[in-house]
Amino acid sequence: MSITYLSRPVTRCVLASCLLAALAGCAALPEPTGSVVQAQALAGTAIPPNWSAAASAAQVDEGWLANFNDPVLSQLVHEALANNPDLHMAAARLEQSNAQLDMAQAQLKPGITLLGRTGSKPVADLVPLLSGAMFRLSWEVDLWGRMRYARNAAAAARDATSAEYRYAQQSLAAAVARAWFVASEARQQQELATRMVQSAKALTELAADRQRIGAGSEVDSVAARANLNGYQDAEQQVELAHRQSLRALELLLGRYPGADMVASATLTPLPGPVPAGIPMDVLNRRPDMVGAERRVAAAFDKVGEAKAAQLPSFSISAGYGRLSNEVLETRDVLEQRIASIAGTAAAPLYTGGALSGQVALRTAEQKEAVADYARRALMALGEVESALNAEHILGERELILEKTAAAAEEALNLEMTSYRIGRSDLRAVNQRQLAARAAEVALLSVQRERLDRRVDLHLALGGNFDSPRPGVVAVQGWPGP
Repeated sequence: MSITYLSRPVTRCVLASCLLAALAGCAALPEPTGSVVQAQALAGTAIPPNWSAAASAAQVDEGWLANFNDPVLSQLVHEALANNPDLHMAAARLEQSNAQLDMAQAQLKPGITLLGRTGSKPVADLVPLLSGAMFRLSWEVDLWGRMRYARNAAAAARDATSAEYRYAQQSLAAAVARAWFVASEARQQQELATRMVQSAKALTELAADRQRIGAGSEVDSVAARANLNGYQDAEQQVELAHRQSLRALELLLGRYPGADMVASATLTPLPGPVPAGIPMDVLNRRPDMVGAERRVAAAFDKVGEAKAAQLPSFSISAGYGRLSNEVLETRDVLEQRIASIAGTAAAPLYTGGALSGQVALRTAEQKEAVADYARRALMALGEVESALNAEHILGERELILEKTAAAAEEALNLEMTSYRIGRSDLRAVNQRQLAARAAEVALLSVQRERLDRRVDLHLALGGNFDSPRPGVVAVQGWPGP
């Protein structure tokens, strides 16, 4: 191996030439903008200016969690954001993306290494021993933008992961809200089942009293006891569902699933109507759509990287240090300062189709990313339309079921009065009782479903569930929880 010694003027000249060559290299092409991605992905889809369901086109609200006016729910959401393992995994993926971006950026910078060697010479070895220290610089000149494409792809992937992390936060907040509503409904159903058991016990006692005075029969008494057993079994089923709902919520919160928490005794009142904006705004506002758009940009950069890899590469290395050569212990030590610089060029001549295959692979991945954006966009728009339509239908159902429950309760009271005075039999009372309780359960279920669909609407629209709080650090440009 030979070492070339250069004077300082020559070294500066070579370095300047390399810098000019780098500046003259091909610049990386700009990534497609969001509007370009939308136009290409949704070229065959006509998006209307307004939603098909009736909705206000005003700007979507931020901080929708506060609209429910439930301090316990807000506290549970923030507890889940702090402790949920799935969200911790998403945060770790974001950290990985940041590290990958740092590594990609490092490829554009020169590397500097310190080399050193020293030691003692064996007695039987008369070969001169080289010792000293030397700085070495190595740098690949990015003439065609290959490493810049790689850096841009890593940055786009990091932005996509950041958006996906934010969407994971929003999805977790929505999941906690829905689980809280289900747990509250289950507790109310449990209380309703307890009341049904108590009514069945009273009816059993009434049937026994009627039998004693001769106004009733043993058949009615046996039927009343069977009816009581059925309600007691239903009470146990509701108890199981209640505890399961609590465990599901505790898992979201990162707690031990012991069904130890207490759900609300009443459902959260449904807030008033919310503005829905316009369809195109959803594609620009939802974090998951932002992430899909950035995945397209990353795929575009990877195509550019693969194409640039087909072109020649050029790298330089330089070194400077002091070396000593001790031949024998009795001779003087020879010391010399040395400087070296070298350039290397490599042009791929034949790779068996590997490089062209890489371009084809990256191009196909870009097409897949565009198609995935279209798929996600249609799903996002469909989620909003479904949630808006559910708002209307469930609202009408609740009004109908309120009237049904009131009428069924009135009919039960009349039937009970008729049974007490002997004008009706136990079978009619049981039927009225079942109808009244079924109406209550149906009404409660629709009220809870309206809350769920409202949460789904907020999530589908992409509005932030909470405003940034003091002391919460934002993640990659996204507001913190």
